[in-house]
Amino acid sequence: VLENDYESLRVLNVERNGNIIYTYKDDKGNVIFGLYDCQTRQNELLYTFEKDLQVFSCSVNSERTLLAASLVQSTKEGKRNELQPGSKCLTLLVEIHPVNNVKVLKAVDSYIWVQFLYPHVESHPLPENHLLLISEEKYIEQFRIHVTQEDGNRVLIKNSGHLPRDRIAEDFVWAQWDMSEQRLYYIDLKKSRSILKCIQFYADESYNLMFEVPLDVSLSNSGFKLVSFGCDYHQDREKLSKHLTLCVFTNRTGSLCVCYSPKCASWEQITYSVFYIHKGHSKTFTTSLENVGSHVTKGITFLNLDYYVAVYLPGHFFHLLNVQHPDLICHSLFLTGNNEMIDTLPHCPLQSLSGSLVLDCCSGKLYRVLLSQSSLLQLLQNTRLDCEKMAALHCALYCGQGTRFLEGQIIQWISENVSACHSFDLIQEFIIASSYWSVYSETSNVDKLLPHSSVLTWNTEIPGITLVTEDIALPFMKVLSFKGYWEKLNSNLEYVKYAKPHFHYNNIVVRREWHNLISEEKTGKRRSTAYVRNILDNAIKVISNLEARNLAPRLTPLLQEEDSHQRLLMGLMVSELKDHFLRHLQGVEKKKIEQMVLDYISKLLDLICHILETSWRRHNLHSCVLHFNSRGSAAEFAVFHIMTRILEATKSLFLPLPPGFHTLHTILGVQCLPLHNLLHCIDSGVLLLTETAVVRLMKDLDNTEKNEKLKFSIILRLPPLIGQKICRLWDHPMSSNIISRNHVTRLLQNYKKQPRNSMIDKSSFSVEFLPLNYFIEILTDIESSNQALYPFEGDDNVDAEFVEEAALKHTTMLLGL
Repeated sequence: VLENDYESLRVLNVERNGNIIYTYKDDKGNVIFGLYDCQTRQNELLYTFEKDLQVFSCSVNSERTLLAASLVQSTKEGKRNELQPGSKCLTLLVEIHPVNNVKVLKAVDSYIWVQFLYPHVESHPLPENHLLLISEEKYIEQFRIHVTQEDGNRVLIKNSGHLPRDRIAEDFVWAQWDMSEQRLYYIDLKKSRSILKCIQFYADESYNLMFEVPLDVSLSNSGFKLVSFGCDYHQDREKLSKHLTLCVFTNRTGSLCVCYSPKCASWEQITYSVFYIHKGHSKTFTTSLENVGSHVTKGITFLNLDYYVAVYLPGHFFHLLNVQHPDLICHSLFLTGNNEMIDTLPHCPLQSLSGSLVLDCCSGKLYRVLLSQSSLLQLLQNTRLDCEKMAALHCALYCGQGTRFLEGQIIQWISENVSACHSFDLIQEFIIASSYWSVYSETSNVDKLLPHSSVLTWNTEIPGITLVTEDIALPFMKVLSFKGYWEKLNSNLEYVKYAKPHFHYNNIVVRREWHNLISEEKTGKRRSTAYVRNILDNAIKVISNLEARNLAPRLTPLLQEEDSHQRLLMGLMVSELKDHFLRHLQGVEKKKIEQMVLDYISKLLDLICHILETSWRRHNLHSCVLHFNSRGSAAEFAVFHIMTRILEATKSLFLPLPPGFHTLHTILGVQCLPLHNLLHCIDSGVLLLTETAVVRLMKDLDNTEKNEKLKFSIILRLPPLIGQKICRLWDHPMSSNIISRNHVTRLLQNYKKQPRNSMIDKSSFSVEFLPLNYFIEILTDIESSNQALYPFEGDDNVDAEFVEEAALKHTTMLLGL
């Protein structure tokens, strides 16, 4: 475009393939039609109209052989009417490959908008082009245009004198064109009731009315309104209801949202509604504006950001609404006033186009609106409100879709601000949300089967906004078979109708089964070996999958020990989650489901490892931390604290921890906590004693009075089987006493008193003490009669003589001799 012509340049339409159609006037007043190819980034001249007219709608077919345009008389004074007599609008169809014939489609006294259909057929040109004409007189027609090729590549309209046409819709008050999905939405009034309808156009040139749904919106006195039929510069603002805004947004997950802002009686208070039709309810929001001035005449803009819908009033507020999970208001972001995210958007009136495109009506610039990860992370770090932290966290994870770099930034912030949120557990929310996004794209309906948040209710008000939720009618589907988006939408609607209660996975069954297995282990009564082996094999698959995802060496000693309890939990979760998916994911291969399960649980564990490693690196800890040779430093206490928070986050949801986590946690606890605090943590379940940790404690610590007290307190709190094993590693009279007591208990638990000879051979005892002599003689008799009844692991020779020696030592110690 010549430099002196840029002021007259107007973007008029964005076609389905992304090509932008624009016009400008040369120095002679001729109207120039141009096309910007988004693939080659080149401009192409389409057509020159040698009359001083204003173009307000145009479209070009996918082969760039036909141009449709609607023009009106120039507004300059002194210009004669260059249109046909008695007409205000002229709609033309032009052959432009090469420039040849011009056909007048309409010459009427009302506005006409034009739009070519773009079927998903790029390999070869179609013999027939379809053009929509939308009239201000409230009807929509489809023209079927046959073309032929002559003299090589010359394209001509066949039978241009009579083009077949169909009446698509009539008597409507509002219509919207979805360019990317080739759908026409329109509302007609039946007995003053607004009925939203949708027509889907297909690649085979057919179309279907897909659904009807009543909407509680007031359009009876709102005039006539079009949305996304090109870029609107010339609609009569009085007729087209400047302050009423209504848009329909969809995304690939099968969502269907209707956003509505009624006429405002006063700018002091703004009300807008979002009908989540795929969820069966609507939400009406009301917010009061501060510093209302005469400049507040721009109106609300709704933006489609795929997983989110944005509501924007320039200079006042920006509301980012979660479309897929709208139930809790804390998962949506409401910002007001001077906010960096608001300041990045234009402060002029905006027109929302298909997809995430918007037109700045002041400058004529076209924007594609995207969510900024850096701005969301900055908001997460700086805001003081828990609701904004929650929404920013979820939105950032959606933008990143499980990328390691983004997760690393969030984890770095969490490790430094682990107590930043009071309304929810930050670590828990991050682990659940990030794991959800890691498998979200694997198959449809995952959002119905996996939790995306750890928060189930939110009762805290969001500052600056009030909310009313209402149930709405579900659409009446007009077709019987569905494909693509419509299949997903129908699945969402069926879920709303019949999914009571919801299908979200939880670990209730896993918790019960895990406790049963641990109880059986303690009593020595465990079910079939094959069942337990299968569970442990599942855990091995998870750990292998986790190690394959992250080949870098780990700083922390995780995943290096058996920890059978955590492996059982891991394996049970694999089994239960796989069954959950198989029940509800019909038609998905079993192998794919198994991999999804492994990926999901591996991600949970990997995030825990990542959080711990980030804290470990931040505090510059080394492997010497793993030995009980000094008191804990401030850095070690900080890592212990974040491990405690990780444990709290996973405990309530009953999620597995990486094997080795409890051992490391216990080691840091012993080093960082006073004895009474340490024992309280053990008794309350904050610290879980593992065999590995206790063995290391017994070997590393000497037998000072302080350490003896610690060791004895630890041993008393161990499960019996582990306690017996640990006692034989501690060469101390106290451990001998415990071993002796356990040995006597086992021998006497089934003892039946028999008549005995009261004469005792005193020569066989080292000390003449009748009660002890008599007792040891009984133990000797029991041992000799059934030596194999209670075998003891290890090389220690625990017998009646050992018990006698331990008893004498203990008595001597008590008497202070």
